Amino acid sequence: MKLTIKEIAVFGMLGAVMYASKLLMELLPNVHLLGVFVVAFTVVYRKKALYPIYTYVILNGVFCGFAAWWVPYLYLWTILWGAVMLLPKKMPKKFQPIVYMTVCAAHGFLFGTLYAPAQAILYGLSFKATIAWIIAGLPWDCMHGVSNFFCGMLIVPIISALRLAERNSGRTE
Repeated sequence: MKLTIKEIAVFGMLGAVMYASKLLMELLPNVHLLGVFVVAFTVVYRKKALYPIYTYVILNGVFCGFAAWWVPYLYLWTILWGAVMLLPKKMPKKFQPIVYMTVCAAHGFLFGTLYAPAQAILYGLSFKATIAWIIAGLPWDCMHGVSNFFCGMLIVPIISALRLAERNSGRTE
């Protein structure tokens, strides 16, 4: 996965956009565009989408601290990336919005459950305590999943904008 200079710049900016969007939306708990960006970047850039995703993860650690809460970020976004990678590349256009929105929503609904193994390991939680931690977070996961679904309406327009930018990036005027 060799990168061009252009890709390094673009992926750095896309990771920064992810981080900035998170900061801008922090007033709304569990409402953000991170899943939207992960899905859109994965559809457009495939394997290379990991570059902006991990740029975001590193920026989050640099500016918010490399603490225990950050450790699950090393795999949480990769799970969503992997789910999108498993979707068919040639999906009919009429199904794309609902499929992308549903995958994005599923990641939000499962966020606490996916986060839990790291919590259990880092804090020595028993299986019972881990299940209790997941259950306690269900209201937040519900809010996360619902907001990811509705924010997911932006996925197809972002994909279109990224593809248009990619097509036009070679032009000089």
